[in-house]
Amino acid sequence: MSAPTVFVARLAGAGVFDPAGERIGKVRDVVTVPRVAASPRVVGLVVEDRGRTRVFLSIGRVLSIGGGQLIASAISDRRFRQRGGERLLLADVLGRTVTLRDGSPAIVEDLSIAERGPGEWEVDELFLRKPKVGPFGKGPTTLARWTEVQHASDAEHDTDHLLASLDELAAADAASAMLDLPQQRMMEVAEDLSDDRLADILEEMHEDRQIEILNALQDDRAADVLDQMEPDDAADLIAHMSTDRGEALLDLMDPDEAEDVRMLLAFGADTAGGLMTTEPIILASDGTVAEALALMRRHEVAPALAAAVCVTLPPYEAPTGRYLGMVHFQRLLRYPPNERVGTLLDEQIEPVLTSDTAAEVTRQMAAYNLVSVPVVDTAGRLVGVVTIDDVLDHLLPADWRAQEDSHG
Repeated sequence: MSAPTVFVARLAGAGVFDPAGERIGKVRDVVTVPRVAASPRVVGLVVEDRGRTRVFLSIGRVLSIGGGQLIASAISDRRFRQRGGERLLLADVLGRTVTLRDGSPAIVEDLSIAERGPGEWEVDELFLRKPKVGPFGKGPTTLARWTEVQHASDAEHDTDHLLASLDELAAADAASAMLDLPQQRMMEVAEDLSDDRLADILEEMHEDRQIEILNALQDDRAADVLDQMEPDDAADLIAHMSTDRGEALLDLMDPDEAEDVRMLLAFGADTAGGLMTTEPIILASDGTVAEALALMRRHEVAPALAAAVCVTLPPYEAPTGRYLGMVHFQRLLRYPPNERVGTLLDEQIEPVLTSDTAAEVTRQMAAYNLVSVPVVDTAGRLVGVVTIDDVLDHLLPADWRAQEDSHG
């Protein structure tokens, strides 16, 4: 179980391990983004891998923190680069002076982060030291919430405030807010947003605006953002770029992410293969209800993907071993935690083939009231799922977002 509260200074140098217990690095810092009326949100950690390269670890990949160590599902192999809107708690906040409510100054000696929900961490309390009251010893200490103290302002205050405002909006609303900005300002904000947040926002924009923003970014940064997008959205975006530009970005992307995108690009846009996402929740038949629900709770899993778990033979990453069936979230809730998911398969749901048309996929989803439908290849291996939002994006006119904006 994750510790509900962790002091950041104690995280420095803590070992990072994979679920099998192999050491894969150590923590060097905690990455946060500001919010308007709340303490900063933790988006990830800076981890020094075994090659002594500092890489970014998304907080969504952290499985547990406690006992002086951290367990994560995976870490990136790309060097960490701090964005303009990000703050490193150890490098940028510790040692800084803040002003208490009574107007007196204090130094931040430590601060804690707390988990508010699965994969949702934020800055909790500041451990502060006040000035000395005499010639000897140290000044007294006190605890305070982030919002209870005044932080030193700087030239980035306006940008931080705008970034914090965007962070609190739904991705579609944040996209609209960005498009309302002057062109140059929009590009500046895009540069300062974290990779995952910019990816979320780009997914809610028309392809023309997506390409416009990505073209304004350095190739390495654009590839980082594409890594954070859903593979099907990244594939749609790259399909609208020039061949040379698309290939250049694919070469810079994480190899596993790029492989998924290349596979999707090989399918026709009007087929199940072209519509699907390659990252469904997958479990072995002897996996338990408790394991399935834990996978569904991960905050980075989209709601439509969290509606069901796919059961296959090994391997358990698309393309998997033979597809066995699907178990819906509602059915999982009716059984005890130790029940095997292989006994709960929905016998009515038939997978679609990658070559099936979008119309055939839509009819199946409508006939069985499905939120998602599994997609298999000719060998019966699970390669992805088509979700209801994939179908809606396909059925709506290409400029539906622009139409929505014009009526706002």
